[in-house]
Parts: sequence; structure tokens; C-alpha cells
Amino acid sequence: IIQYTKQRWLLTIAGLFLYVADTCSDVGLALKYYQEKHFVWTGLTLVFVLAGVLVTQIFSYVWYRDDMNGPLGITEGGPNISGTSTGRLAVLHLFGMGIFTRYYHLLREGFKVVWTTTNSDTVEERRDVHHNLFCLATDLSMLKLLEAFLESVPQLLLQLYIVMGHNECSLMQYLSMVFSFFNIAWALVDYRRCLRRSLPHVSEMPSDLPTAIYLLYKLCTITSHILSYTLLLILSPYSTLIALTIVWLLATIWMHVLQTNFCSSSRLELLYRAVIGVILTFTFFNVKGQDTKVAMIIYYLFYVIINIIAPSLLALLKPELQTATFLLTVGGLIFGGSVLGLVCLVLYYLLLHPRENWRETDEVDGLENETKTTRRIRNFLQP
Repeated sequence: IIQYTKQRWLLTIAGLFLYVADTCSDVGLALKYYQEKHFVWTGLTLVFVLAGVLVTQIFSYVWYRDDMNGPLGITEGGPNISGTSTGRLAVLHLFGMGIFTRYYHLLREGFKVVWTTTNSDTVEERRDVHHNLFCLATDLSMLKLLEAFLESVPQLLLQLYIVMGHNECSLMQYLSMVFSFFNIAWALVDYRRCLRRSLPHVSEMPSDLPTAIYLLYKLCTITSHILSYTLLLILSPYSTLIALTIVWLLATIWMHVLQTNFCSSSRLELLYRAVIGVILTFTFFNVKGQDTKVAMIIYYLFYVIINIIAPSLLALLKPELQTATFLLTVGGLIFGGSVLGLVCLVLYYLLLHPRENWRETDEVDGLENETKTTRRIRNFLQP
């Protein structure tokens, strides 16, 4: 039996703390900018916070509603929300409490299981209970991943641009960037571990080393990419914003070409594709669980070109903006992060990535026996 442990329960509290700290630091930073009459920075900081909150509330509510109204009901492994009406859930999500509602349900149900010992349940009953807890955790991890790339990643880019391009440094800015960075790291690790427990061949997948290599690969490539975008913003804010918009549009169009089928409605699918376009602006994910070797090679060739061009252009076109020490430091971080990230990428996919075709396994086992959470994660982003 794959068990939801006390350690996992305590780590859920840690994830909640990071989420709250990241959001509160960003709101506090927006208030600071407002007091200093930096209204554009205030607006952008709040826009990223609201974007992450709004999108996660929409998906969270729709998933709750699907789990409650499905043909198999909440007994099929969906969230345990007995006693909570659809109207009450709508009100909670309207006021931005969807993530907190999911944390509450997960911590409440997890507490009953991991901190209360009982020997009355059969092995099958215990398996179902722990499976349901991982369904709750998996839905939450998917929402946290979306929130990280809609709020934490753009927020980190914005604050780095303000600090590096305008020499505006304060404790609140550093707190915002630190919490954003750790929230990104937590979202990546938590999602991978929840995904790992959702695969049929879970027992064949080692956890610690692959997770560490995967985290290094993602953090190094994302951070170096953000630093490159920051240098381009310093060089020309408007041109860089136009270029980033074009990259987002191309990524979103690619989602339409791939015909993703994550959502139950066509309108929500359009929102999902737009959100994935944002994610692909910063890092690569396998969107449909297919062989994407060629797409990944093309993506990271583009990534390397951007990471070479950004510091080179700043040094050539506007050397008066910063000192040589600044360029060497940031350029070194971009180069080192790129190399380490790509090395970890190769190590992960050559030696540590699961090679089993788990989609075929799902088809053999029968899709009619899947939970809705399993269906969602099958059609979500894959490492």
C-alpha cells in the first residue's frame, strides 16, 4: 500500500506556509510601491497575484463540481467534500478561498488517517483511503503548479527587473523574490511526487535522486531563462514585452495544434491552453504524454540562443548601464545555470526518467476504472 504518511501531512502544512508567505509578501510589496508612488509597479505586482488566484479558483471550482456531479460521485476517488453544497463552494471560490478549501480538506482527512491509529479497516479499505488522500493532494499540486507559473515566476522576473534595472532594493523585494523562488521549487517537486504516485508502475520509480536531479534541471533552466529575460527587459522593455507576447502566442497556438483535451468544456480548454502557453514561455513540459524529443531539442536550442544573446546584447549595446562586475556576475549565473540545467536534463531523461508506457497500461487496466483525478493528471503536464 502506498501510504499517505505523517511526513507528507507535515509537508502539506509547509506548502501552505509557502503559498501564504509568497502571496502576502507580494501584496506587501505592492503596498510599498503604492506608498512610493510607483503605480505601474504596483499594478503589475497585483496583476500577477490576481492572475494566479483567478485561474486557480476557476479550475478548482470546476474540478470540485465535476467530482460532485460525476456518474460515480465522490466515491470514485474525488475530494471528500460531503456536506459542502455547490453553492457554498462557488461562494468560497468567488472570494478566492478555493486553494485554502482544498488545503483544509486535505489536512482534515489526512489528520484522521495518519494521526489516528485503527486496525479495524481491511487492507482494501486502507488502500482506498490513502488513494483518496493522494487524489486530494494531486489536484492541489496541479493547481499549485499553475499558480507558480502565473504568479511566482512572472513576479520573480518583474522584481529582478526592478532591482537590476532601476537600482531599487529593499527587504520586501528580496523577501518577495525568495518566497517566489521557493514556491516555484516546492510546486515542481510536489507535482512530480504526486504524479509519481498516480502512475501504475509507481513501485518501479525511485524517488529521491530523480526528484533532486529533476528539481535542479527545472530550477537552473528556469532561473537562467528569467535572468536572460531580465537583461533583455533592461535593454528594451517594450521590445522585450512584444517578443514575450509573441512567444506566448506561438506556444498557445502550438497547444491548439496538439489538440489538448484536458478540460471538460471547450471554453475552459481555451483558458488551459493560454495558461500552458505562459508556462512554455519559461520552461518545457510534455503536454500530451507523447514522444517529444524533437520538440524538446528545438525548445532548448531556442533557450540556449536566448541565454547567449541576452548578456551579449547588453554588453555590446548598453555597457554604460551596469558595471563589468554586474555583467560578469549575471552572465556567469546564466551560463552556469544553463550548463548545469542541461546536464541535469540529459541525466534525468537518459537514466532516471520512467521508460514504461503508462498510457498503454491505463488502457489495459481500463479507463472506466480511473478516478477523475487520474484522468486529469493523465492529460496534464508530464515531466
